[in-house]
Amino acid sequence: MPNESLKLFRDIAQTRSFSKAAAQNGVSQSAASQQVQELERSLGAILLDRSRRPLVVTPAGDLYAEYCRDVIRRYDQLESSIKGLSEHVEGSIRVASIYSVGVSELIQLERRFSELHPQAEVVVSYLQPAKVYAAVLEDRADLGLVSYPEPSRELTVIPWRREEMVLAASPEHPLARRAAQIQGPLPVTELNGVDFVTFDDELPISQHVERFLRDKGVEVNFTLHFDNIEMVKEAVALKAGVSILPHRVMREDLRQKRLTAIRLAGAALYRPLGIIHRKKKQFHPALQAFLDMLCEAPVEGV
Repeated sequence: MPNESLKLFRDIAQTRSFSKAAAQNGVSQSAASQQVQELERSLGAILLDRSRRPLVVTPAGDLYAEYCRDVIRRYDQLESSIKGLSEHVEGSIRVASIYSVGVSELIQLERRFSELHPQAEVVVSYLQPAKVYAAVLEDRADLGLVSYPEPSRELTVIPWRREEMVLAASPEHPLARRAAQIQGPLPVTELNGVDFVTFDDELPISQHVERFLRDKGVEVNFTLHFDNIEMVKEAVALKAGVSILPHRVMREDLRQKRLTAIRLAGAALYRPLGIIHRKKKQFHPALQAFLDMLCEAPVEGV
């Protein structure tokens, strides 16, 4: 293993927090602070400005953090090269995913991967979007599965798929009956004045849907806000209003006839999904094999 103090300082610089980095590295906050103080004495430079909250990394600290990342990256390269000498695909793959990617789909993928590579293990954590990004940035996850992915200075995005968005309604809702009468896509203007279940304002899907409605000149009555798709679906099934959701995540609800999916006329609305990972991430054979399997899923499609 590379020097643990390098990883500790890298994480302090990344999180701008002694407590968070200490917890990630299994040491006390006081021990983390003492290590940095000793390091600063050894280098003869201040690496962190502790007078501000969150703490600020000084120019010298930025240089040392980059050194830490470089040493750890080189160690990962060495480890990957050594593992690559083996004929077997083995190791652990840590995946952080938003809830709506589909638990059943990922379970099937895990099983298929396990059958092909029994010496490898896939560990999936389901998190809120912001926590998926944090897990990948803090190297607690190798890959992240998110909607509306955003690249950054430290993150790479691999486009994965685009999911068609449709109107979700209870089968007894007047708009469901109206769509059955039309026997075709429902005009978007039919949504004027309806009760609408939506997502919390800070989520990209909420901003996307509200911008779509605004662009179409449609005004709805926002009744409930949730932070995940499962709760939105449940509220729609309980007739609290309609919503606009990815068709893919409704498949089981459609089969059980809890929800109806209604296409909207003239509406090309899609939710993009992406795979994120840290830039310069070293992919050991098992991780690369799992990423390849993920990418077999089409980018386009419902």
